[in-house]
Amino acid sequence: MFVPTPLPLPDSWDAEEQYLAAIYQLAEEERAATVAKLQAVLAQSGGTPQARSERESYNALYTSQIRAIDESQAGLCFGRIDIVPDAIDDSHIEAEATRYIGRMGLLDNDQDCRPMLVDWRAPLARPYYLATTARPEGVWRRRTIHSLGRKLTSLSDEFLMHGDTPTGYPNPQDMADGVASESALLKALNAPRTGHMTDIVATIQREQDEIIRCEHRGVVVVEGGPGTGKTAVALHRAAYLLYTFRSVLERSGVLIIGPNDTFLRYINHVLPSLGETGVVLMTLGDMFPGVTARAEDSLATQEVKGSLLMVDVLKQAIRAWQTVLEEPITIHVDGTPFSVTPRMTRRARGRARSSRRPHNRARQLFHDTLVEEIVEAYAAEIGTDPERPDHPGMLLSRSDIADLTEDLLHSPEVQSLVTEHWPILTAKHVVERLLTEREHAEEACTGILPTGDVDFLLRPTGNPFTVADVPLLDEAAEQLGCPPRARATAASGDNWRQMVEDAQDALDILKASASLEFEDESDSEILAAYDIIDARRLADRHTHHSFLTTAERAAQDREWAFGHVIIDEAQELSPLAWRMVMRRSPNRWMTIVGDTAQTSNPAGVEHWEDALSPYVKNRWCSFTLSVNYRTTRQIMEASQGVLAEINPTARLPRSIRSSQHEVELVDRGDERWSTVLQRTVQELAHLFAEERRSCGILVSPTVMSALMEESSGQALETLVGAPVSLVQEAKGLEYDYVIVTDPVGIVEASPQGLNDLFVAMTRATQALAVVHEGELPYCLSALVE
Repeated sequence: MFVPTPLPLPDSWDAEEQYLAAIYQLAEEERAATVAKLQAVLAQSGGTPQARSERESYNALYTSQIRAIDESQAGLCFGRIDIVPDAIDDSHIEAEATRYIGRMGLLDNDQDCRPMLVDWRAPLARPYYLATTARPEGVWRRRTIHSLGRKLTSLSDEFLMHGDTPTGYPNPQDMADGVASESALLKALNAPRTGHMTDIVATIQREQDEIIRCEHRGVVVVEGGPGTGKTAVALHRAAYLLYTFRSVLERSGVLIIGPNDTFLRYINHVLPSLGETGVVLMTLGDMFPGVTARAEDSLATQEVKGSLLMVDVLKQAIRAWQTVLEEPITIHVDGTPFSVTPRMTRRARGRARSSRRPHNRARQLFHDTLVEEIVEAYAAEIGTDPERPDHPGMLLSRSDIADLTEDLLHSPEVQSLVTEHWPILTAKHVVERLLTEREHAEEACTGILPTGDVDFLLRPTGNPFTVADVPLLDEAAEQLGCPPRARATAASGDNWRQMVEDAQDALDILKASASLEFEDESDSEILAAYDIIDARRLADRHTHHSFLTTAERAAQDREWAFGHVIIDEAQELSPLAWRMVMRRSPNRWMTIVGDTAQTSNPAGVEHWEDALSPYVKNRWCSFTLSVNYRTTRQIMEASQGVLAEINPTARLPRSIRSSQHEVELVDRGDERWSTVLQRTVQELAHLFAEERRSCGILVSPTVMSALMEESSGQALETLVGAPVSLVQEAKGLEYDYVIVTDPVGIVEASPQGLNDLFVAMTRATQALAVVHEGELPYCLSALVE
């Protein structure tokens, strides 16, 4: 057994505080150097477009670096490991026997560039997370460091190779689960919740670390019951991948999809605190540019809209816009009246459809074919050359036909005809018409959806798009395609030419006015603007150049291909939503986080294989988190019956904590809902009177309606003393104590009601109360035993 010897680095409290101050000083120096670089860039002006582009790039780079340093200041250094001399850890890299672990990497300013602080994502830091008494990874001591700014507040040591008995664990099972840094972990778990998720960088456990650092370049599914840290693992995995594969992901970006705005606000401090700011956060309702959908459909409507059958419905809806003439119309060809027949438009439509191009891209083919039909018929109509009776229609030469074709391609009458029968469409226009016009919806759904399902699709004109509409919009946009880029390019070219002409006019006016001002040759030798700049350069100076970050550009581009995509609460995605998300990840490098026992969307996921196989076959791997860090043993035992009803074979994750507070059962009796909830909030708050704790009240739709009536316009939080929400709005969130209200109503409100009840029961970190009226659901019968 190795016996630790005194280290060359100081080991006293004062010495650790001095070392901490030295680290902060290095961070300050690095920030000051970066600020100086930024100021030098901002001091520059003028130059070529390329020079301005480079300045904007450096501006964004240095600004991001400064922000990352600032965000890392809280708990900059949180750990230290002391390695057995000559031990080889998982990094297989020789390094200092003592390593300080923190949120960013810092090197000493001396010539050796000794690492003063190791970035938590670096291979050298990994033993800090992996080491346990059963598998110490060469670490004989792990120290957890807590600080407030530069002031050291506490130290906690674990001696992983000292003596013959593992120490630092409450029971042997923790060794098997790989739970490490127990004192620091429990301190973090028992801390009050603030309404924002905090990072777990100082307390990452072995099973979590394996997922965070997994380098599988495909789909990684992270499963786990409530409180297992799935979201935290996914966010830390994003930070790790950005650190490890920065050259790839800086160009393409990382997309994180969350279930709602509340959830995104809850997690939005985590990645900046880990030094990463270039990540796009979205809900499903944000994933179509120009639309911010927040309204929710009924569960039945969500199920219909989320079905893959809607792919074919949209195809028929788009084909309905591709019409033909019902009777001939007259246009002018070469100044002569000419009849365009239904047959011509049918042939043009048939050719355009047979090309299998998206609607808007096929429009040009419809246009070209229609013109060909008109020219061919016109040439035949005006007669045959008497000298060449064996060549009908040859009275017009090839040159004549080419000129006629060119004229008709730009003919306003032909363009109007094309617009009427094959218009350029937008996804918003297609979906809006499908959802608001019954006749059109019935035609689009014929032979695909049951007749009764049309009623679930229809809504009043003018209503905003819902979250379930966004995958429909994305699918419609995919089937429509963009108009031919040549048109956009031509329009852009026309704008540029006009700007150059305007610039030349300005220079001409300036030059003309100068000729009147200069009366002698000496004056005329003075340099003027028109002597050193031409029209093109002047036009470029007045052209707006957009310098957006990768994240900003990606958020505005529906066709952007992200380098990595992370989906939290992924079990809520409908089949159509999966199609939309997969388009954002053509490389299929994704992290999928969820728990099918918590699915509340009737169109959501029951088995991961069903959702993923159509896109990646069997090229995906999964991890299951087994330890519950959030919810106490008492709460999870109360929730066991609910999970058994959902999936009799499922197992709850093992809670690492117990509580002195049993689950409280409150019978509403004859009281108003607001009264009983207000009293229950006060009773739970009394349990934690010594410190401010967060509370969440999760209610059924029935109770929500009742509370709205009882409030008479007053804010519900003011009425009952804590925030009130439906269960779906609490997905992924946690509170110190939770009041689950009307469990029967929650179960009966949805086909996935049991799943919703399970979600509600497992949001609390400290205490849980269940307020009910009448009998409890059978799955909660254990609460009355």
